[in-house]
Amino acid sequence: MKKQLPVWLGFALALIVLPQIFDSVLGISILNQMTIWIIFALSYNMLLGQGGMLSFGHAVYFGLGGFMSVHALNLIADEIIVFSITLIPLVGGAVGLIAAVFIGSFSTRKSGTVFAMISLGIGELIVASSLIFADFFGGEAGVTGDRTYGPPFFGIEFLQDAEVYYLGAFWLFVATLFMYLFTQTPAGRMANAVRDNPERAEFIGYSTRRVRFISFCAAGLFAGVAGGLFAINYEFITEENLNALTSGRVLLMAYIGGLGFFIGPIVGAVILTLMNSLLSNYSEMWMLYLGIMFLLTVLFLPRGFAGFIMMHQTAWRNRRLGMLILPYLITAIPVSLFLAGFVGLVELSHKGDDILPFFGLSLGADSMLSWGILLTLAGTGALGVKLSRPRLNAAWAAANTVAKDADGDAR
Repeated sequence: MKKQLPVWLGFALALIVLPQIFDSVLGISILNQMTIWIIFALSYNMLLGQGGMLSFGHAVYFGLGGFMSVHALNLIADEIIVFSITLIPLVGGAVGLIAAVFIGSFSTRKSGTVFAMISLGIGELIVASSLIFADFFGGEAGVTGDRTYGPPFFGIEFLQDAEVYYLGAFWLFVATLFMYLFTQTPAGRMANAVRDNPERAEFIGYSTRRVRFISFCAAGLFAGVAGGLFAINYEFITEENLNALTSGRVLLMAYIGGLGFFIGPIVGAVILTLMNSLLSNYSEMWMLYLGIMFLLTVLFLPRGFAGFIMMHQTAWRNRRLGMLILPYLITAIPVSLFLAGFVGLVELSHKGDDILPFFGLSLGADSMLSWGILLTLAGTGALGVKLSRPRLNAAWAAANTVAKDADGDAR
């Protein structure tokens, strides 16, 4: 842990400094969202990335923690209980843990496809129940609360989004630290062993079901913490936070970022939050681009963006990382051309009779010239990528070749 101390100090410093850099209303709002989704994505990584448990219902623990947290806010507002707003994520975490203990008691007896189907069934069951038990779930309208009624925390009443951010940043740091520490425990290490070879883990005396159960409960706990932060930030929650859409969203975050790598879900959560908050303001087709990104990640980056970064470790150790800079830049040019042409084609097909502003040009769907420009751009980019790949592959092979001394030994 001492070796990672500078990393953790840098992480804490970044959390403190970020709102000073991105100090606009939109910037603080995006940072608040990131604190929530990073914790949620990391908790899902405990299930799938470390434990090998594909879940289609992880939003259940996020949503239940959020609902109970909103009810706790209302109890505080009605002066039924005296409780600090800063501890609301603990309420969400406790509910997420209780739900995970109950559901995990039977779901973790199975693995693979059966476990995935159980998680999907449980998720749909809870969503259906949310419309039936309207007193707790609020029906389709959901439940609202108010974070400003709680007792001030050293004079802070959490009226401003920046104040909420620092609360979320604190819980993000704490949750991230504890989730990392979990990976270093015997239970966390055995989760990887059970994921890779459950038969061997059973042979050496470990109960695979117990290992899965521990990971499952820990994931539910931290998903509930994320739900509590969601309740504080948005002050409302609906059945949407329980359903398969939210479960699918966290799956995309973890996979695109890189399953199995601790930093992977953090990267994925940042990417998807930026796409949701920024790209959606410029294009109604952003969900299509997200789907294409996921498809390309599965096909060409199966270990996610974090895995792609880690692929450069050998070149870094060989001190040959600089050999890849120029080939990457050369390849990036046709890739950019192809992406510009492809995005232009998608947006133009969606515009109908509207004009599409495109790098100073005004393109229209009824103009053959407009289609020709975009097709030429995309085609030129695709051809350029094909021509630049041999040079990139050669540079990659050279950078990752282990250097040998005169005796033939690797250095």
